[in-house]
Amino acid sequence: MNSTYLDWVIGNTRTKWWHDSAEAAELELGLKRGAIGVTTNPFLANLALNKDRQLWASEIEAALARNLPPEQKAEALMRIAVTRTAGKLMPEFDASRGRSGFVCAQVNPLRADDRDSMLPMARRFNGWAPNIAVKLPATSAGLDVLEECIAEGITVTATVSFTAPQAIAIADRHRAGIARAREKGVEPGKCFAVIMIGRLDDFLREVAHDTQAPVSESDIRQAGLAATKRAYAIYRERGYEAVLLIAALRGDYHLTELAGADLLMSIAPAYQQIFVSQDLPREERIDKPVPGDVVERLRSMPEFVRAYEPDGMSPSEFMAFGATQRTLGQFVDAGWRLMENYR
Repeated sequence: MNSTYLDWVIGNTRTKWWHDSAEAAELELGLKRGAIGVTTNPFLANLALNKDRQLWASEIEAALARNLPPEQKAEALMRIAVTRTAGKLMPEFDASRGRSGFVCAQVNPLRADDRDSMLPMARRFNGWAPNIAVKLPATSAGLDVLEECIAEGITVTATVSFTAPQAIAIADRHRAGIARAREKGVEPGKCFAVIMIGRLDDFLREVAHDTQAPVSESDIRQAGLAATKRAYAIYRERGYEAVLLIAALRGDYHLTELAGADLLMSIAPAYQQIFVSQDLPREERIDKPVPGDVVERLRSMPEFVRAYEPDGMSPSEFMAFGATQRTLGQFVDAGWRLMENYR
């Protein structure tokens, strides 16, 4: 038997994981624990820039000395955190022949509805390193840019995504981009389709409290799992090329209940510590469904139905979904704007 639960998962199941932080010391530990990719976002990039300012001092000071406009300044600073991280993943990228070892670089969350801004930004980010996965929002505009990127050979992580219909739309647009790339003789980009599992729970918890929905805390804690398992079953049924990337964990159950799935988990250092220190059940549980009575109670909330049913939302509705608005706002206020005002 391997020494930790995390060792067991990556050594005995199809489930693999990415490190969820750009801070240098945390990244070093995550790689030792078996991470094969890294997720970053504006919030995490800003944290790393502050934590590792002395380590990256010359690059940061050079970026600040350019006196760039705010958006360009944030992009230049984020590039430092992302490319420093990308360098640490190049051995994995090379050893896997480009199948893993990716690092995310997220476009400006203020531009989540702006195709004309996101596409050139994605092209710039793609040029930062060979192993960049450009992070685009799973909005109608973001999906259009995603397909174009895939057709151009740019690897993408679709984020600000919480629901089965978003995961399906991401995979469909990835598939369309693959077809366009092959028509042009281009190697299509890869696609990692995020489900921010805990952020769906967070949103539905607030909805339930506000509407006095007949659901328990135990029900809420299984909402993201229900949507994720639904999406995963559809991915297997349809044979999608995109890979699910489960992020925003809120407890060990978000891994233990998905263990065995052919997908990626994005795990922050605090949860890594749980998975390497606690004796959790070493069994594959991906095919164990969320109990039917739990799903039925959750169905009392229209917002859950929209997240759970494959046709619960159309892409034109993704931007207005409550969890989308909340998450974009947090990425702006606690990440991108702080980098714009970095001193």
